[in-house]
Amino acid sequence: MPTNSIKPTKIQFENAVFLPEIVKILNEGHTVTLTLRGYSMRPFLENCRDKALLVKPSTIAIGDPVLAEITPKHFVLHRIVAINGESVTLLGDGNLLTEHCQKKDIVGAVIGFYRKGRTTLDRTDGRKWRCYSYVWTRLRPIRRYLLGIYRKIWIPLFGVI
Repeated sequence: MPTNSIKPTKIQFENAVFLPEIVKILNEGHTVTLTLRGYSMRPFLENCRDKALLVKPSTIAIGDPVLAEITPKHFVLHRIVAINGESVTLLGDGNLLTEHCQKKDIVGAVIGFYRKGRTTLDRTDGRKWRCYSYVWTRLRPIRRYLLGIYRKIWIPLFGVI
């Protein structure tokens, strides 16, 4: 049988079923590449287009993008905006409202993203990501308007890719 006749099958699972298994893999010390679902990290990370490379978190800091279980079996991939003792405040780049969890609920640390179908990793400790993060986090007071322009004007004109 020729190998070029084999077509990959894509299967989707509910996050509540799939992500606990991802957490087990991370806890075993493996890395996981996860296709992103949702719009909370817009405008630079898109639903079903981009991927995150995750590892088991060793340390966390403000500004880090992390995978966290904010309620049982409800996971989010957001940026840490505050740490107060054991309490962590998270905010998606495309969100206006924060979410909260405990340090123990942070189950994955993002070390980079594969964006726009590229095979090159945009590392979160790299210059590109740090510059983007520096600018975007400081635009929080006007983020609502920028995201509105992105959704209502940019996407209809240019699409997300």
